[in-house]
Amino acid sequence: MAQTDSYRALGLFAGIGGLELGFERAGHEARVLCEIDPAAQSVLRERFPDVPITPDVADVHLQDGDQLVLAGFPCTDLSQAGKTAGIGGRYSGLIGQVFRMLDEGRDPEWVLLENVPFMLVLGKGSGIRYLTSEFAKRGFRWAYRVVDAQAFGLPQRRRRVFFLASKTHDPRDVLLVDNAEPRVFERGSKAVGFYWTEGTRGLGWAIDAVPTLKGGSTVGIPSPPAIWLADGRIVTPEIRDAERLQGFDEDWTRPAQDAGFRAGQRWKMVGNAVCVPVAEWLGARLARPGTYSAVDKPLLGDRWPESAWGKGDEVFVSRVGSWPFRREYASLQQFLAHEPKLLSERATLGFMRRLSTGNLRYEPAFLDALVTHYLAIGGRIETLWEHGITCEKRTA
Repeated sequence: MAQTDSYRALGLFAGIGGLELGFERAGHEARVLCEIDPAAQSVLRERFPDVPITPDVADVHLQDGDQLVLAGFPCTDLSQAGKTAGIGGRYSGLIGQVFRMLDEGRDPEWVLLENVPFMLVLGKGSGIRYLTSEFAKRGFRWAYRVVDAQAFGLPQRRRRVFFLASKTHDPRDVLLVDNAEPRVFERGSKAVGFYWTEGTRGLGWAIDAVPTLKGGSTVGIPSPPAIWLADGRIVTPEIRDAERLQGFDEDWTRPAQDAGFRAGQRWKMVGNAVCVPVAEWLGARLARPGTYSAVDKPLLGDRWPESAWGKGDEVFVSRVGSWPFRREYASLQQFLAHEPKLLSERATLGFMRRLSTGNLRYEPAFLDALVTHYLAIGGRIETLWEHGITCEKRTA
């Protein structure tokens, strides 16, 4: 079948339109957007004014002329920080609606899915096994790959699985043809991002980047990550910079706040979004595929790799990494366009308390910086003593 330059798409689980915006920038267009969250709907109405919005995915059906299905389906049951109920959970199980559409008799040329890489590990990869088997039984070829947003020059370490399937094209020629060596990040005097909402199971430590922006957190609130700046301050980025870290124009989610939704909803929506430059790359490659010619070996055992492809019952391991490119990189401190906010006294104390109860390893000067920051913004040394927090050096 001849390759087309642009496709008409269904945008399922659209959120604030990260996938759809990226594909629009690459020359494609959405016929309909499906999103149940009212706050996200207010953003979509403003940013995609000519595209109808359907709240219930069960009401969406493929029509003649629909060539592409985009679905960043819910990660709630597949995320390490989520419910871990698996692909059959209440939320992530909504992927079944995609297969319901495919079984109604109209095949799109492409189906693109997006989700968290923990799905490759959870339940020994039961989520990715479900996807590959369901597409294979319907006659689709497929490929998937973990992609890191840092490869696109954004100082956010954001790794996501992109899964592409087609009956008429080779998904490898889109998803697996671009490959580059990842950049090596050394600490030096660079800023460091971390999760202030964590501290017992992990830090999300990211050199010259923020860790993955998230829609929720261990402490139950959508919130920004923290940044240890080179000048010693501990701050959190402004929402407009968070939007830019996802590749959106700043104030992309402002329509939700203007409609009366809480500011925290903006953080949740940005954290759940698909990174726009990654989507734009995929949209451009979909219009102009390359040629994948690597000779790959079959998958042995039940450990799923970070990139693979298959057809029928066959699964092959690809050797491409998570960096399709090494685009010019904006250092985190230089990237921030808006004055960050100092991490609050309460948030700093809570983080140090969680940190002190675990056995996580971190840079020796990190706790000293946290204590200095806490005292500088009005915290009391006696409070630290009460909670058993000291500036004890630890091995990084």
